[in-house]
Amino acid sequence: MQNICVAHRGFSGKAPENTLAAVRMALALPFVSWMEIDVQLTRDGVPVVIHDFTLDRTTNGHGKVKNMDFEPMRRLDAGSWKGRAFRGEKVPSLEEVLDLASGRLKLNIELKTSGDMYPGLEKAVIDLVSSKGMRDEVVLTSFDAGVLKRIKEQDPRFHTGLIFDSRLGDPARKVKELDCSFLSISFARLSPGLARLLAERGIKMMAWTVDKAKEMHRLAEMHSEIMICTNRPDVWGDTFLKA
Repeated sequence: MQNICVAHRGFSGKAPENTLAAVRMALALPFVSWMEIDVQLTRDGVPVVIHDFTLDRTTNGHGKVKNMDFEPMRRLDAGSWKGRAFRGEKVPSLEEVLDLASGRLKLNIELKTSGDMYPGLEKAVIDLVSSKGMRDEVVLTSFDAGVLKRIKEQDPRFHTGLIFDSRLGDPARKVKELDCSFLSISFARLSPGLARLLAERGIKMMAWTVDKAKEMHRLAEMHSEIMICTNRPDVWGDTFLKA
């Protein structure tokens, strides 16, 4: 049982999430074949890799990501909060992460937005990924159905994925309605029946965020096609690669 290992925001268990340090640490593990990252837009329209809508938690800056231009954002420290060894890590551009991952890792790129927070986010990401010739190396995911529809309208060749974390509703039906080929779902919401149905329909499924060996084993026993998204790819390695 070797369910695919997805590094959540890079190797974020040991390095500051969504930084080049976390990406490089994930790349250094030969069994990591996918990585999940989060993308937003700076005020001047640069796609950047950061999770929160504000800068406060993961940098020494303050305020909303959408209210800062790229160059001032680059001067922020996005690593010290995790440890002195990471002092000076920066908020990376999506382009930097794409350049590191190209030909080495597939990417689940979550478009972080709410409502009309980021007009043009879909186009900026589509254009950048396309310019790198990486369309087949990524899946673009979102909680927002409108985002997923706009991606398909702008370029139907892109793989899209729904992120689902509701106690109610039918994720399999929603994925089909949105013409998605991928479901990103909280591991607590994934059942054997749903996993089997998705696999039969050819839908890739990723369970997040799974850091304990016990849960990794449970998901692997549930279905071999469940991708395991984890902050701790080293735990995945210990769990599935033991002699």
